[in-house]
Amino acid sequence: MKTTYIKLSLSAVLLLSIYSCKKREVATTENYAADSAVAIAESDSVSSVATMTVKDKQFIKTADVNMEVKDVYDATVSIEKTVQDLGGFVSHSNLHSNTVSEETYNTSDNDAMLIKKYQTENTMQVRVPTERLGEFLVLINDKKLFLNSRTINAEDVTSNIKYAEMEGKRVKKTGENIDQLKANKDKVKLDNDNMAEGNLQQLASMDTTDSIKYSTIDIYIKEPKLRIAEIAITNTRNIDNKYKFNFIYDAKNAFVEGFYLIQKIAVGLITVWPLLLILGTVVYFLRKRKLTKPESKKISE
Repeated sequence: MKTTYIKLSLSAVLLLSIYSCKKREVATTENYAADSAVAIAESDSVSSVATMTVKDKQFIKTADVNMEVKDVYDATVSIEKTVQDLGGFVSHSNLHSNTVSEETYNTSDNDAMLIKKYQTENTMQVRVPTERLGEFLVLINDKKLFLNSRTINAEDVTSNIKYAEMEGKRVKKTGENIDQLKANKDKVKLDNDNMAEGNLQQLASMDTTDSIKYSTIDIYIKEPKLRIAEIAITNTRNIDNKYKFNFIYDAKNAFVEGFYLIQKIAVGLITVWPLLLILGTVVYFLRKRKLTKPESKKISE
């Protein structure tokens, strides 16, 4: 009897242990499921439009994001890496700083400090696989300090694709009809025009397929406040004053330039010697005529 009681007690303890373990496992599973549900809900709240799918429909998805970040350069590097990790690529990135003001302060005879106030921004365009567009938007959302705007577009191009298929069949049928014509100049022109139309149709289909496969996201990021850059430079004002005037050097140059001026004048006079000769001749005859008139008056008296 005592042995039976001990066995029943051990069995009860074992059952209680198993029940406790099972209960903890169920609780853990429920917590994990709850956390996953919250994560999915948060993800959907950010990218539900981006992840939208409709049976028998084809969409070209685009997005436009405008946000403020703590550091534009760091955010740019992070976004580019995220795009690469998701299997996409960056098609455009224009990172630049807009200088608001700059002042130079002289700190010594040789040194100065240039103070620049600026704001950095970047305009980017990236392409990511459409099925990962929502994931990408969630990841870059973590980089924002403030979201100015976000636009997501899903253009239904199902009818366009169907129309392109019909146009392709029409171009093919036209080509078959042209092949049955007799060979002449008109046939060559018709065949050339039909091939050109077919090429344009194929190009449009390739562009549409690419746009469906890869979504285009335009991103504009900037920093909310101005940054200040302190750049050590040379005190140019003191350098200018140092070499602005040198009496001995300038006097020597003035003497040499004066000597060259005399030479230039002499050369100039030699160059115009015919004019000087004519002028001298005219002066000579005028003076001679002036002297001749008084003598004539004396003889007449």
